[in-house]
Amino acid sequence: MALDIGPGDAVITTPYTFFATAGTIARTGARPLFCDIEPETFNLSAPAVRRFLEAHCERRDGVLWHRSSGTRVKALMPVHLYGQVCPMEPLLAIAREAGLRVIEDAAQAIGARDALAHPAGSRGDIGCFSFFPTKNLGAFGDAGLCTTQDEALAEHMRILRVHGGKPKYHHAFIGGNFRIDELQAAVLNIKLDYLDDWSARRGANARIYDEAFARAGLEAHVATPRTLPGFHHIYNQYVIRVQRRDALREQLAAAGVGTEIYYPIPLHLQKCFAYLGHGEGDFPEAERAARETLALPIYPELAAAQLHYVVERIGAFYAGGAA
Repeated sequence: MALDIGPGDAVITTPYTFFATAGTIARTGARPLFCDIEPETFNLSAPAVRRFLEAHCERRDGVLWHRSSGTRVKALMPVHLYGQVCPMEPLLAIAREAGLRVIEDAAQAIGARDALAHPAGSRGDIGCFSFFPTKNLGAFGDAGLCTTQDEALAEHMRILRVHGGKPKYHHAFIGGNFRIDELQAAVLNIKLDYLDDWSARRGANARIYDEAFARAGLEAHVATPRTLPGFHHIYNQYVIRVQRRDALREQLAAAGVGTEIYYPIPLHLQKCFAYLGHGEGDFPEAERAARETLALPIYPELAAAQLHYVVERIGAFYAGGAA
């Protein structure tokens, strides 16, 4: 809304993410345009974006148009999935060339950094963060935050969040009630001091997992998360790729191990986006990730023995313990 995106416009993003990424686009009346992901990081693929622009878009009178839908392509929305920053340099270069604004979905990545120490949410026009209770920095309920380095844009968003009114009861444009309430702010102000330590503990837990999986010799069955060289991953989730994912998940549940699937149905195959005309096979890496990924417990309070137990149960499954 702050970037004046609405009916007749389009935003390029990933189909492998939480629903809200594309939901925010659709709720403005704009059209989500999906591009596939990188298989190792699950983040938006810059080469896929470039191929999409070359094959499906054209510039007319200084405006980038999506040919088949007749929409104006106005923005690019990468997602920093699972707590690792999506490499921004190639995407920013594409955005500059195409004249696109950049919105970073950093909902899962507060505190994550790339190899040049750029924090998630600091490179695009706007960065978006979630303080949902399951996040590394979670509120008592729903809350979120937007960042920008553009003062005019920041002021526009401040006004948008109070129904577009400034001064009070004077509305130059339509906004909404997007304010964080005081209770959530109070909780977050206290918890913020602990964020770095909690994220460090998640990282330590991830290293225990990595080492335990390596010792277990499960490479043929389990692919552990890959952190890009020099990047700082904050492990909002620890997501593995596995064979026979659903059967493994059932076995882990029976052994008292909670897991989650992020995400079982990619957005291009969701019923609500059927109007976009996509089908199975359109984004093969996103679809493969939806079939193979499984998130293991990673929260800071876990003991090393619990992490080893998880790996042991996975090892037993692939050794025939599921029978």
